[in-house]
Amino acid sequence: MTDISPSGSAPSEAEAFLTAHPEIEAFDLVLHDCNGIGRGKIIRRHELLSFFKSGRHLPISILGLDICGEDVHETGLIWDQGDGDLRAWPIPGTLKPLHNTRPPRGEVFMSMYMLDGAAMTSDPRHALQRQVDALAVKGLHPSGAFELEFFLLSNERGPDGKMVPAADVLDGRPSTKTEVYSVDHLHGMLPLFSDIYAGAEKAGIKAETMISEYAPGQYELTLHYRTDVMQAADDLIRLKRIVRAQARAHGVAACFMAKPNENYAGSGMHFHVSMMDDAGANIFIEDKSGTWNPSLLHALGGLRATMGESMLVFAPHANSWRRFASQSYAPVSPTWGVNNRSVALRIPAGDVQARRIEHRPAGVDANPYLVAATVLAGIRHGMDHRIDPGPETTGNGYVDGADAPAIPVDWRGAIEAAKASAFLKDALGEDMHRTFTAIKAAEYARVQRTVSEVDFDLYLHTV
Repeated sequence: MTDISPSGSAPSEAEAFLTAHPEIEAFDLVLHDCNGIGRGKIIRRHELLSFFKSGRHLPISILGLDICGEDVHETGLIWDQGDGDLRAWPIPGTLKPLHNTRPPRGEVFMSMYMLDGAAMTSDPRHALQRQVDALAVKGLHPSGAFELEFFLLSNERGPDGKMVPAADVLDGRPSTKTEVYSVDHLHGMLPLFSDIYAGAEKAGIKAETMISEYAPGQYELTLHYRTDVMQAADDLIRLKRIVRAQARAHGVAACFMAKPNENYAGSGMHFHVSMMDDAGANIFIEDKSGTWNPSLLHALGGLRATMGESMLVFAPHANSWRRFASQSYAPVSPTWGVNNRSVALRIPAGDVQARRIEHRPAGVDANPYLVAATVLAGIRHGMDHRIDPGPETTGNGYVDGADAPAIPVDWRGAIEAAKASAFLKDALGEDMHRTFTAIKAAEYARVQRTVSEVDFDLYLHTV
């Protein structure tokens, strides 16, 4: 057993934080599982330094839980290993104050390690770090940012049982319209948005543009580009927690389901990614003649070729698959194009020096660490094998993707494709792959045996 932090954390970080924040009384210790759910403990102020000195014992089963927090024995993380304790260690730089908490609290992310200090490889952070390290060996360093789309909903459902867009927190004014890009509509939520920005600032997150999106009650918040994709994933998962907490404080619910309303567009989690060399130059930019850079084309080729077997990462839940519909701003085939929002892999228009790929398949319900790990693995695969991405889609990607590689059409197909995928096993690592696919299979079985309101509506008085 080691008392030297394998995460690189140091007690001096905790000591400095406690000195700077004498008002904080407690801390959330947060470990993220394969569903992106924050699991851990709340400790008192006097316990923080001990956590930074010695870590914290947590059961191995904490990484083998389904969406409901129940054990999935097929992961091999429960009784096969006696549900023994491993040790979680703080992640350097993630110790932050929380906004609008009474009494004042802080938060720190942690990651799981074996007792000898080796990485516990069913931890999603370690899956992403594997891909970052593999690219670094090649002299490549990914940069990126996620977009956060979400719904603000009333805590009470409508008479039909459907979700209802939240009324303005400013004055209670309701709206059921698609107020896309309406600035005046945003004003009604300004008290809540102000608290979200304040929480982001305390956390060191550069939250930027707020947009009223393409469904009633839907919004988008953009994040500043990071030179470190692990930081980009941290930003996204922490910002979801901030939005959820501040929405609750204002009496409304923040919803990160991919598709809460069948009649409108769902919520994506677009991942913008570029690749730098050791000198800090973007290897995706084209040459002076304007010819597409081969590295960019090969990256696109790898992402197209591996998208089908990766879809479970991008659409991990039953509800995720309701998002994919023609002309709903969610891609239905692995197409690519420039300045085209109907494709899965979009090259944004603008400054060529900032050339990047906008990866659009993932829903906001996906785990950003696993999404980033899988995307980076796809890029590496394409560059290693010099995969041709095929012709650019210049028109409607919902129509023009017939010749694109096949992707699953439903959740079950995605689970089966993921289980059989050698690529995804490499992308996530063998342990994370086994854990993730076992949990998804268990969740699928749970949904399949559940008798829903749809069953009663269709069949109760008709068959």
